[in-house]
Amino acid sequence: MEAGNSVTAAACETRGMTVLIAGCGDLGTEAGLRFAAAGREVVGLRRSPEKLPPQIRGMQADLAKDMPELPSDVDIVVIAVAADTSTEEAYRAAYLDGTGNVLDALERQGLEPRRILFVSSTAVYKDSGGAVVDESTATEPTRFSGKVLVEAEELLFSRTRGTSTEAISLRLGGIYGPGRTRLIDQVRTGQAVIPARPRHTNRIHRDDAAAMIVHLTTMDQAPDPVYIGVDDHAAEMGEVMRFLAAELGCPEPPTAAPGDASDAGPGDKRCSNKRVRATGVELTFPTYKEGYRALLAGEGVRHP
Repeated sequence: MEAGNSVTAAACETRGMTVLIAGCGDLGTEAGLRFAAAGREVVGLRRSPEKLPPQIRGMQADLAKDMPELPSDVDIVVIAVAADTSTEEAYRAAYLDGTGNVLDALERQGLEPRRILFVSSTAVYKDSGGAVVDESTATEPTRFSGKVLVEAEELLFSRTRGTSTEAISLRLGGIYGPGRTRLIDQVRTGQAVIPARPRHTNRIHRDDAAAMIVHLTTMDQAPDPVYIGVDDHAAEMGEVMRFLAAELGCPEPPTAAPGDASDAGPGDKRCSNKRVRATGVELTFPTYKEGYRALLAGEGVRHP
């Protein structure tokens, strides 16, 4: 568990205070294990708490509907929810209702955690035509997913304004890692098609995303409100597919014809991680090459 010395030191200074992970799925569990390894008490809220490892105390909750009584010494809250399906209704239930219910529960019990981190997405940014996007770029999402996430971020910031709680939105790129092998499978089976127009992808390995969560919530310096969580290289999709084909010993995927249906997809933007890197966070997988080689070697496990 590559948590980093500064993270461990900062975490140990407040040992005994509880970390609450609301939405303790694959990413939340990985972050929870890292908090626990740094000596923190960790409570994970999810519908099926029996699936959590013993290092995380599970509590049953459907965040969009109900909240249990929270530990009275909650110091850090991580909201890492996920929508059940790719519909606006599901996104609103998970991100807006879920976040609102967590904040309501904290307020109801008179709890003001030191920090609350909301796991957001780079979907809050529109297509930039391949230009660099950073935290100062306006959030102008064109899809419902990004619009709902912006609403959830604003809900968190408005509800914590004027309190002692430091709110953070961590806008993650596309998460890949153990069990998330869709692109590998497409290349292996010959279903992958390289877009005709160059399209950059912004990725983050699950383990590095978890390390960012721990680092930002435990570091000594006061956090900024927003960070982009991606690796060091916004790679062009064709570059990634050709790399995987070479690693797998497969034929190089074909390139789509301009205007072909397979050329459709998300917009082209290059997200910068300079702000989060400046905090001292370390990446185990600084580019897709290290990350995918680890996946192909069978390293890591996806948490149920």
